[in-house]
Amino acid sequence: MIKIAMYWGAGCGGCDVSLLGLHEKILDLLNEAEIVFWPCAMDFKYEDLEKMEDKSIDVAFYNGGIRTEENEEIAKLLRKKAKILVAYGSCATEGCVIGLANLYDKKDIFETVYLKNETTKNDEKIVPKEETDDLKLPEFLPYLKTLEQVVEVDASIPGCPPPMPVLEDALNALLQGKTKFGKEVALCDECPRKDTKPDKIEISRFYRWHEKEDNGDCFLAQNMICMGPATRAGCGGECISANIPCTGCMGPVPKVRNQGTSMLSAIASLIGEEIDEETEKEIINSIEDFAGTFYKFSTAKLLPEGRLKDES
Repeated sequence: MIKIAMYWGAGCGGCDVSLLGLHEKILDLLNEAEIVFWPCAMDFKYEDLEKMEDKSIDVAFYNGGIRTEENEEIAKLLRKKAKILVAYGSCATEGCVIGLANLYDKKDIFETVYLKNETTKNDEKIVPKEETDDLKLPEFLPYLKTLEQVVEVDASIPGCPPPMPVLEDALNALLQGKTKFGKEVALCDECPRKDTKPDKIEISRFYRWHEKEDNGDCFLAQNMICMGPATRAGCGGECISANIPCTGCMGPVPKVRNQGTSMLSAIASLIGEEIDEETEKEIINSIEDFAGTFYKFSTAKLLPEGRLKDES
């Protein structure tokens, strides 16, 4: 019987819940596998993991980013104990939304969250401490890391969280000892709106998806940014089926390192060469939040030491 482990690092917990989304199929999984470590779902302690023999776990899934010393320590421990270590979900593979924090330093983050947040009542100006009189707590690292930035990773399951088709495909492969899986094409190839995409798209300005009434056509044809051209297929276009443009959580198409740059290149080709420079600037300026739009999921991967790394 295959032994598997699951750990939740810095993240929202959606990846842990996504595994339960297999519903009755999880019973089939349990017929083939034994869960030897999953603190979120069962009463496992770190000591239990430390006592296991090295390489005694067949497949370990690590979801969430690495933001504390504790996250980093368990990542290294799972790497030691597992034959196959899997980065599970966008936080582990690329940093995801919480990786946008790498645009700021630790001091800025603490001040914003605990001291300057209009919705937080904190008259005593209390912030988390890493040491008390009798206890040393896990340190909050200067920046968020992906799993691959800490240890060697054997396989990655993309998504925020991994959609069921992606998860089932990955689990079937991993249970057979395979670490290569997933589609090699862009989301546009399986988009439920692909038949509505015209031969030529003309951009006059860009709209956020809530600013314009959706008519059911290709989002880009409606001048709404959809990350489909630069995003890996496999999810079946679940968000698009819910009338929401793709935001890119499946990560880049294989062999493309920088998903944001790839999408910006696609947009540049849509703007065209015939418009004047002033109109071009107006179109570009209509894009709200460049980092959050094009690097929503990959900031931590592309800025492994934060934006301040080159500053003295």
